[in-house]
Amino acid sequence: MKTFAFTSAFLLIAALVGSPALAQTQSSAVALPDQVPDQPAAVAGPRVLLETSMGRIVVELYPEKSPRTVSNFLSYVRDGHYNGTVFHRVISDLLVQGGGYTPDLEIKPERAGIPNEANNGLSNLRGTISAARRPGDKDSARAQFFINTVDNRQFDFRNDSTPALTGYCVFGRVVEGMDVIDKIRLVPTAARAPLPGDVPVSPVVVERAAVLEP
Repeated sequence: MKTFAFTSAFLLIAALVGSPALAQTQSSAVALPDQVPDQPAAVAGPRVLLETSMGRIVVELYPEKSPRTVSNFLSYVRDGHYNGTVFHRVISDLLVQGGGYTPDLEIKPERAGIPNEANNGLSNLRGTISAARRPGDKDSARAQFFINTVDNRQFDFRNDSTPALTGYCVFGRVVEGMDVIDKIRLVPTAARAPLPGDVPVSPVVVERAAVLEP
């Protein structure tokens, strides 16, 4: 009975990450720490700058832990895919998600999905960046990503046999700009076609994404 309850809850939350057809009411603001904790045994890799309409965000990637996911993300960055996209889903005490839509909420073309690397020992802690995917298809991550605004261990890998429990792959963390993420997570949201909810009333735009030189 406990297993059934946990699985049902995970399915409900996971659907929020992978499906634009589902939404959750934004909860009230809470005080959160400014620092993002280190992940054990995660080796620092390339850094990517996200210049947004609300400020600068820098994410550090973990290619040794999530090689295909990092390679996929960097490919979209270098192709200019993220330039002019928006954070289309903002749920204050859960996540901010972007990488797939224009300010007019037109979805941008994406390549085929990649294998899920969630079983890498990393956890969806506050400030980590993870690959979004459809909840029923563990290998459907493409361009979209989300940044955890709180610790979301319910998104971590549980097992490889149940699609809802295969988790969401952490592939990096915010090393600069968590204050910007915290501003984004508090913006007013509403339904806006074709999305049923959690869309910022005023678009939060990724003006430019670029790989930072060492």
